[in-house]
Amino acid sequence: MNIQNIEARDLPDLWFQAVYQIIESGRKFTIDRGSYAGQTRLEYDYFTGHVEFPGTQPLLPDIPPSYGIPNPVEEDYIFGGGDYDRSYVEYLMTPHKEKGESYTYGSRLTKAPIVGDKLRWWNENNQEIMSDLSIDGKIVFEEEGALYINQIEWVIETYRKYGERNNQMVLQVADPTDITLLDPPCLRSIDTRIQDGKLHFFVYFRSWDLWGGLPANLAGIQLLKEYMAGQTGVDDGEMIVESKGLHLYGYAEELAKLRCMKK
Repeated sequence: MNIQNIEARDLPDLWFQAVYQIIESGRKFTIDRGSYAGQTRLEYDYFTGHVEFPGTQPLLPDIPPSYGIPNPVEEDYIFGGGDYDRSYVEYLMTPHKEKGESYTYGSRLTKAPIVGDKLRWWNENNQEIMSDLSIDGKIVFEEEGALYINQIEWVIETYRKYGERNNQMVLQVADPTDITLLDPPCLRSIDTRIQDGKLHFFVYFRSWDLWGGLPANLAGIQLLKEYMAGQTGVDDGEMIVESKGLHLYGYAEELAKLRCMKK
C-alpha cells in the first residue's frame, strides 16, 4: 500500500495538494455499491494530512475565475443562506434531522442515546463504571422518556473539570450497527487533544469525496473546533486527518485536471 502524507499550512492548501497528488498517484476503481455505483473514481490507498493552521481564512478553496470552473463548495453551503435551507454547520452541530434522514453527524454528536447496559448502570448510579455527571438539560438530557448526551458539551465539560491531558475525549459518530446501513456515515470519529494550550483534532473518514466533501467537511469541523476551544478556554490548534478511502469521482477528474493545469 502507498501511504500518501501531506503537510499543509491551511485547509485550502491541503485540498489543492491532495487533488494534485491524486491525479498522479491515485488508483482507478469502478464503484460496486453505494451512491455512485457503476461510476469510476481515483482513490488513495491511505491518506493522512497534517494542517498546521486550519483556522486561517478562507477556510474553503477559491478557484480563480480565469479557470472557468466553479469553486467546489459555496460559502452559503457552510453558513446557510442563498439556495440552502440548512447550513452545514447546523448539520454538524445540532440534532435536527430532515424527513428521510437516518442520521446526521450532528444527531450523533449532540443527541446520542444512552441505552442498554449503560442506561442500567446509569440508573443504578454505578460510579465504578459510569461517570458521575447528572441530568442537567445540556450535557445529559431527557426527551420523551429517553436519555441522551451531547458529546460536544460532555468533552468541553470534562476538559474543564479534569484538565487537559485526557486521552478519552473522542467524539464518536460511528455506531457498530451502522454496518447494516446501505450508506453508513463517512465520518467515523473526531479525536481530541489539548496540548501546549491548544485544542487539536484528529479526524477519520472511512470514505471521503475529495473534490467537494473534504473542503466542506473540514470547514465545518474547523468551526466546531473553534467553538470547543473557546468554550474550554484554550487556543485553536492543528488538525490531522486520515482516510482509507479519499477519492475523486470520475465526473470531477476533468475539473481537477483543469484546476491543477494538467492534461
